[in-house]
Amino acid sequence: MTNLEELVQEISRFEAIISEWDESQRCVAVGLKRAIEALHKAALTSLIKSLKQESMSSLRHAVTDEVVYAVLLYHELVKPPKPLLAQRIQTALEEVRPSLKSHNGDIELVAIKPPDTVEIMLIGTCSSCPASTLTLSQGVEQAIKNHCPEITKVVAVNNNPTVNTTNSGLTSPFSLQITSSWVKVATIEQVPEFGILAVQIAGTSLILHRQSARVRCYRNACAHLGYSLEEGKIENGIITCPSHGFQYRLETGECLTAPDISLQSYPVKFKENKVFVKLQKVF
Repeated sequence: MTNLEELVQEISRFEAIISEWDESQRCVAVGLKRAIEALHKAALTSLIKSLKQESMSSLRHAVTDEVVYAVLLYHELVKPPKPLLAQRIQTALEEVRPSLKSHNGDIELVAIKPPDTVEIMLIGTCSSCPASTLTLSQGVEQAIKNHCPEITKVVAVNNNPTVNTTNSGLTSPFSLQITSSWVKVATIEQVPEFGILAVQIAGTSLILHRQSARVRCYRNACAHLGYSLEEGKIENGIITCPSHGFQYRLETGECLTAPDISLQSYPVKFKENKVFVKLQKVF
């Protein structure tokens, strides 16, 4: 059987030949290529829908094949993989590092402890500052959770002080950088009963779920690898992640596949028939 590398080489050889043709000839070749790709995408889309209805496990197994995954990715029928967890954590730490350095401090990643815990080390003045717990909760933890929704615990391994938050002398690099506000996201009628409504607010992707007059709000991200949930199948109040099959109870956000994790929830309130969600902003 021809392997993937040989197939790619064959495609590259034909692309090189076509690149030397005149424009009218290239247009014909490109048009034919697009028509064939559209046909293949339509067939693959129908195949995926059938597999989803009959056997999600078979579909997940098929996508583990590198050739199948590459073709589906090319046709935008699967989402590209997120960077590795360690890379996303380092990206989060790079975001907060300038604020820490402004206070002559820094931070290092110590360990990742699956499924949901990260250990970090505050160094420099941050390691002994009595406000380091505020620094951890207000800046570092929030940054890591923004990039890694599957992480629910961030632990400073070299520091666990008791903090008197009423002491006006305690200052975290992030203490004045986070604000919360209630934001209108929808009307009650827009949220389908027993279904979900996906909304994008201030750069944050959310899903709303309604049972009678009760509305719940969660981050639109599977706690497993952060993939979007809005196209997930809902049955008996349980939503299934369309990417890897993780299931969540929409009434509570709890994960039925891995009980130690859950969806990130947001406070909800109502004014007349409008739904407001409390969101944090970091400045």
